[in-house]
Amino acid sequence: MDFQFDARTEELRGTLLAFMDEFVYPAEEVAHEQRAKLASPWDTPAVVEELKAEARRRGLWNLFLPDAEHGAGLTNLQYAPLAEITGRSPQLAPTALNCAAPDTGNMEVLAQFGDGPQKERWLRPLLAGEIRSAFAMTEPDVASSDATNIETRIRRDGDDYVINGRKWYISGAMNPDCAIFIVMGKTDPDGEDVRRQQSMVLVPRDTPGLHVRRAMQVYGYEDHYHGGHAEVVFEDVRVPAANLIGEEGGGFAIAQARLGPGRIHHCMRLIGMAERAIELMCRRAVSRTAFGKPLAAQGQVQGWIADARVTVEQLRLLVLKTAWLMDTVGNRGAHTEIQAIKIATPRAVVDIIDKAVQVHGAGGVSQDFPLAELWAAARTLKLADGPDEVHQRSLARRELKKYL
Repeated sequence: MDFQFDARTEELRGTLLAFMDEFVYPAEEVAHEQRAKLASPWDTPAVVEELKAEARRRGLWNLFLPDAEHGAGLTNLQYAPLAEITGRSPQLAPTALNCAAPDTGNMEVLAQFGDGPQKERWLRPLLAGEIRSAFAMTEPDVASSDATNIETRIRRDGDDYVINGRKWYISGAMNPDCAIFIVMGKTDPDGEDVRRQQSMVLVPRDTPGLHVRRAMQVYGYEDHYHGGHAEVVFEDVRVPAANLIGEEGGGFAIAQARLGPGRIHHCMRLIGMAERAIELMCRRAVSRTAFGKPLAAQGQVQGWIADARVTVEQLRLLVLKTAWLMDTVGNRGAHTEIQAIKIATPRAVVDIIDKAVQVHGAGGVSQDFPLAELWAAARTLKLADGPDEVHQRSLARRELKKYL
């Protein structure tokens, strides 16, 4: 990255780059070895807690929150290059900085919409990295890309809400440190406005009737570092009405507010994943010989590397523009750009990682390199935070309005 950011961002970038080199990259193999010896694969390796302590000591903590009261007070534009760096080691770096999904989105929800007691009970320990959390929205029996389809029922009963429903791919739920679920369901399923039927409630993990059934795999990976992606069943789960976030009927709007920053954070980290793939591809290309000359001298490989560099530079500029717009005109004003990066970034990064896999041959699909796992993560983001096709549909409609 050749251009300069403001002085604070440049200082944090330097600190973070040093932290990655000195601690995070060396910890990748250590964490893998420690996890193999844990009693449960969902437990946290000791080195992760060591990374968190070191990151906090260096001032690399809660960088994602623009609210200076709760976070580092960085703008989206300031956070973008930092999130990109963490994407180079997505299993460890975001968690080390307390900037890992789904906790980031949940902290944003609590900071923006939670009341005083909710912030004290749940936001405070999340900000301190003492607990983890999960966001329960996606359901197996409906097309959850349309949030109005969700069927989980949240029924008012006196001073309580009673929840019944089935969710899946609930990230973080397998982690034993996951203490709280933000659950989206329908409080008014017959309401005229389909976007006012949903609400969100806080459900502590130990609430009777909450059953974490199983870990869902993602292209064969269980994503232990993220706390897995669980199937969760709610059977007559009863929580106090005070656990409602915001107001009844506000769930859809809260979800949209949560997803805006979430989408750009994913795209920021995806660029870091692409940079890691390019680095691995180049190192492999200069160290391997095939058909009498290094892979780096093969025209096909040179084309892949050149195209990857051009693509990453284009994506980075689009993401930075989007971050700047979010800071200056808000999420609504940046709506088109948020959709554009959500469409373009996973698609392009999947292709870059795929080329890196190809250069590595059998090694590219093995556990000896991070490429296969990076590919699975990038490919999944073509679905997460709304499938690409949903964003294409919305973006196209916005463009066509200019001509109607």
